[in-house]
Amino acid sequence: MNLIRFRPRSAGTLLLASLIGVVAFAWPLFWQTDQAGQSAIGHTTDAPWLFVLLLPLLVAVVLAELSESGIDAKVISLLGMLAAVGAALRALGPGTAGLEPGFFLLVLAGRAFGAGFGFVLGSVSLLGGALISGGVGPWMPFQMFACAWVGCLAGLLPRLGGRLELLLLAAYSLVAGVLYGVVMNLWFWPYATFGSDFSFIPGDALVDNLHRYLLFVVATSLGWDIPRGILCAVLVLVLGRPVLNAFRRTARKAAFDTPVLFEPRSPHA
Repeated sequence: MNLIRFRPRSAGTLLLASLIGVVAFAWPLFWQTDQAGQSAIGHTTDAPWLFVLLLPLLVAVVLAELSESGIDAKVISLLGMLAAVGAALRALGPGTAGLEPGFFLLVLAGRAFGAGFGFVLGSVSLLGGALISGGVGPWMPFQMFACAWVGCLAGLLPRLGGRLELLLLAAYSLVAGVLYGVVMNLWFWPYATFGSDFSFIPGDALVDNLHRYLLFVVATSLGWDIPRGILCAVLVLVLGRPVLNAFRRTARKAAFDTPVLFEPRSPHA
């Protein structure tokens, strides 16, 4: 049951949004710049523009599906409800020691309702959680992209059933929890100084910079990223089946894919 399907318009919009996100994260690795070290301003100037670009793209995904009859008011309501739950879960565990319980909701929703739904939910729930917890800063649009990818990729996993599905989702949750931190480090790593073995060197070979980045990740962030992945995997194993069943039951009872037909009223009624 994919509530926001990869129809041509929404697929193109998602691809464009993801491409912008990849460029925003990785451009210092490919573009020679002297903006590094203690004098760097980082993303404090371009992050607001990235946020301005991201929100219309999310709206465009929804509008594209509305125009193609892919979603309706029921899906919008469900998206808003799950985004509120995700924001509350983020406020409950705002990344302390890497423990963020909201990730398992993104994985299960993306699995049950499709990649497009997971992409939009990841971005919107992160935005809501940041506003509630006061986590608004130049890092926020990058977090929105990273969470969107977590939800989106969950919807693209191979179709399995029963225990194999839960094991697949748990393994994905573990990997996604770690990769989220690995990707998020890119938003600040090129702009700070951590010593010659761990710092980004503008204009240096891509392989060498990636090697230093890997050393930086292992030395600093894995202690946060691994607990995030483990917590998400455990929550999926414990709560995954009832939550998935509830999501799929909701989709069936709401009859999202069933067109509404109005029969003419009988003159004798």
